Amino acid sequence: MAPGGAAVGTGWKETAYSHPTLLPFLADQPRVTLLPTPNGSGLSQEFEGHWPEIPERSPCVAGVIPVIYYSILLGLGLPVNLLTTAALARLASRTRKPSYYYLLAHTASDIVTQVVIVFVGFLLQGAVLAREVPQAVVRTANILEFAANHASVWIAVLLTVDRYSALCHPLHHRAASSPGRTRRAIAFVLGAALLTGIPFYWWLDVWRDASPPSTLDEVLKWAHCLTVYFIPCGVFLVTNSAIICQLQRRGRGGLRPQVGKSTAILLGITTLFALLWAPRIFVMLYHLYVAPVHRDWRVHLALDLANMAAMLNTAINFGLYCFVSRTFRATVREVIHHVHLPCALGSQPKGMVVEPMLKPPGLGKGAEL
Repeated sequence: MAPGGAAVGTGWKETAYSHPTLLPFLADQPRVTLLPTPNGSGLSQEFEGHWPEIPERSPCVAGVIPVIYYSILLGLGLPVNLLTTAALARLASRTRKPSYYYLLAHTASDIVTQVVIVFVGFLLQGAVLAREVPQAVVRTANILEFAANHASVWIAVLLTVDRYSALCHPLHHRAASSPGRTRRAIAFVLGAALLTGIPFYWWLDVWRDASPPSTLDEVLKWAHCLTVYFIPCGVFLVTNSAIICQLQRRGRGGLRPQVGKSTAILLGITTLFALLWAPRIFVMLYHLYVAPVHRDWRVHLALDLANMAAMLNTAINFGLYCFVSRTFRATVREVIHHVHLPCALGSQPKGMVVEPMLKPPGLGKGAEL
């Protein structure tokens, strides 16, 4: 899903994507205010016994591995998500089913998360520029990062509620669902995601936390955990449990409890999200109340790994869709064919006639993902 996305520097960067210790080649540079700030070996004068005493600032044991990881993730995940978007757009236009529109919006949010957080925040700002960045620019980027994150998660919540309504209240779902209403719901979630991202303009950078978190810092971190994990996971748990119970009741009533492709994809999306995002949430709360990333290399490493897992969630849905749905696989082949054919025709010598190929049969209007 996306996480979507979590953030960089004073935003997600705090937690993973552009902190100094990922760039060991900056260690010899002069101590200036960089984003991310170089991770030196000297003791900060701001430490006055607020945190447990540790001899020196935490080293980055991950080295450049996160830089390589995020480069590969972006290089593979972005094209795959674009292909997913094209396939889902075709299916949505043919069937006009709400689930396709929700999956399409979810994939678009994952693309924004990859571009804003992974490319701009971590690779470009942190690993390529590695220089002073105006604080206002960094804080504005925080808004976009968290907004993309919120949009990805809460569109998955919309999909969950839609599947619950379709299976547990089918008559009401048929009467109430329409492409127009679906698009309005998606637009509302996107607008709400942008608004809820605004408070994170004041998100603090955990890589430079030299004192216990302030009240504002604590409020923002809890707001982040509740908005992107605890509340959505609560909705997922309740609705998925109701869906499974409904399928079991059908089985006990003598009906074959068929799990549709959309339901299987929903269960896969929500399960992967809960598993991949759990480490990030746990480490953030551990940092908030137990140990600082700034002074404990174990928390430092755990936060690196947790953010890598959270960002993996933006690139794996394509594999899930292909594994579950034959319809989606056929549509992907069709998209690739239609992209490849004009290229092949353009490369033919002048005067050569290419025999037309049979057009793949279209999908039925009621075809399910």
